[in-house]
Amino acid sequence: MFTKPDIHSNWHLIAAGLLLGCHPAAAQVGLGLSPMRMELRLAPGASYSGVLRLVNEGELVRVRTSILDFHLDAEQNPQFEPDFAEEAAYSCRTWLTVNPMEAELNVKGEIPVRYTLRVPTDAQPRSYYCATGFTSQPTASEANGMGIRTAVRAVAAFYVVVGNPVVEGRLSAISIERVPESKDWRAVVVLENSGRMFYRPAGNLAVLDPAGGVIESHDFTPLPVLPERKQRFLFPLKQVVDGQPVTLRVRVDVGTGEIQEGTLVVRSAGAAQ
Repeated sequence: MFTKPDIHSNWHLIAAGLLLGCHPAAAQVGLGLSPMRMELRLAPGASYSGVLRLVNEGELVRVRTSILDFHLDAEQNPQFEPDFAEEAAYSCRTWLTVNPMEAELNVKGEIPVRYTLRVPTDAQPRSYYCATGFTSQPTASEANGMGIRTAVRAVAAFYVVVGNPVVEGRLSAISIERVPESKDWRAVVVLENSGRMFYRPAGNLAVLDPAGGVIESHDFTPLPVLPERKQRFLFPLKQVVDGQPVTLRVRVDVGTGEIQEGTLVVRSAGAAQ
């Protein structure tokens, strides 16, 4: 069995605000969660228990726990819902229990959150994933429709590998497109996962001038490419302007230890071949 904490940060916050009234300010709300990612290798029929640390970074707050499915959309944004039917074959949501399901956190306080994953005896060899979220609940004044209602959600993701599924990934496509609602350009690299094991790419995209010099370079964000899909990776281009001839070169390891390389020649930004 292995566990792997997140390599970038111990905190993951998703916040949304909804204007409900005319109060000049809202109560300060902030939640922290650590670790934000757990990766486990478990056998069919096995179970694993652990503890998350939920921290209140603001005023007194009540939080409600949810168990979630998730995926990444075409803009690399994680989408969380109580049930994504399309993720059913790879979801560990029904394996996960969390305690408490609702709690009150004092000002600058924290609580331990205990979780258990129980793998069914008939679980097939593949990688599975799910999440638990902790969402702040409205105060009494907010519930009565006064002031600004601010909801904050902290999320921890779980990845469970059963058996020994192999990574089956490849560099599928390279393109260039406008950033939505902007005149700027971005490169789009599509990585395919035809297998049943998620992977995180490592590598970079380089923008080359006609002489082969590097104009700019961007590393892949190590987001997961989930099983049986194609995932877009986006690279904002700061040095590419309309009419500029460049070559986009991608070198990426999808987790097999081999570097895959591909190029796209852009005769003039806006006309790639």
